[in-house]
Amino acid sequence: MERTFQIAVIAGDGIGPEVTREAQRVAARAAGLAGARLEWREFPWGTEYYFANGRMAPPDFLETLAACDAILLGAVGHPRVQDHVTLNGLLLPIRRRFDQYICLRPSYLYEGVSSPLVGKPAGSIDLLVFRENTEGEYVDVGGRVYRGFPEETALQTAVFTRRGCERIIRAAFEAALTRPRRKVSSITKSNAQGYGMVLWDECFAHVAADYPQVTTESLLIDRAVMEFVRQPESFDVVVASNLFGDILTDLGAIVVGSMGLAASGNIDPTRRGPSMFEPVHGSAPDITGQGIANPLAAILSAAMMLEHLQLSAAATAIREGVARVLRHGGVRTPDLGGRSSTSEVGEAVLRTL
Repeated sequence: MERTFQIAVIAGDGIGPEVTREAQRVAARAAGLAGARLEWREFPWGTEYYFANGRMAPPDFLETLAACDAILLGAVGHPRVQDHVTLNGLLLPIRRRFDQYICLRPSYLYEGVSSPLVGKPAGSIDLLVFRENTEGEYVDVGGRVYRGFPEETALQTAVFTRRGCERIIRAAFEAALTRPRRKVSSITKSNAQGYGMVLWDECFAHVAADYPQVTTESLLIDRAVMEFVRQPESFDVVVASNLFGDILTDLGAIVVGSMGLAASGNIDPTRRGPSMFEPVHGSAPDITGQGIANPLAAILSAAMMLEHLQLSAAATAIREGVARVLRHGGVRTPDLGGRSSTSEVGEAVLRTL
């Protein structure tokens, strides 16, 4: 019997619609081959909606999304809109409302792609970052007083809870058990942040005691950033707070060749609500409308979505198809040194299916 999934599509801004279109084509084909059907529910939310309505989405947009099985997001952001408006108007409410506490971001060096780091062979960089996604530094707790005066003061508070720390750390350990190296690296700044980060360190030690078969290390963020460049192959599974995970994964995308390969999932493993899948590259207004955006990050994000929907064969087919296209090297967008268009790359992946 064919399974049907309701997928909310927020193509969003900039290159979002361009890359999302290819991700939808590939995901629909792969799901169909696996005996499933994806029903797309497309919503015109983002900065264009903001210009017309003064907000990024309708007041009831979270209730609308709750009826879907997953969310596929293209990108949000516009040069005329401050980033905190786009984040707090759409992305962060979705992550919090549906308790998508795992932000999963893989970085893999594909055959046929050159790392900017000299001498790194294909497959040598293969790391999986678990970024805490609902608390930490992005909770939007704080305020400003004496606006416009010399004494103006801004207070920004990070929030760390034992529950929040332990559940993201445990998810990282569970993932490490499925990987050959079985190693988890925790990234903090507990030498300078003596409350939230020290709690994180204590939670890491507590959870690690339940996984004696997993190798562990704890690094300060400054050391971790250095090692992501110096020897990224030393990492396997990485777990970090909201801010540190965000910074490290952008760096992780670059060391494996391009932001155009950076996929991600905002995941609630309990499946009580929909999880959201998106490329990391943003709206890229400098190349919007040129038809040269790399759709592979969006396509790989769609593969993560199918994996979450328990369509593992379809997800594997997409990942193998992307690897085959990159390995052969004939079809690739300018960010990877080629001349192909967005649609040509999407079509190449489709042919592999």
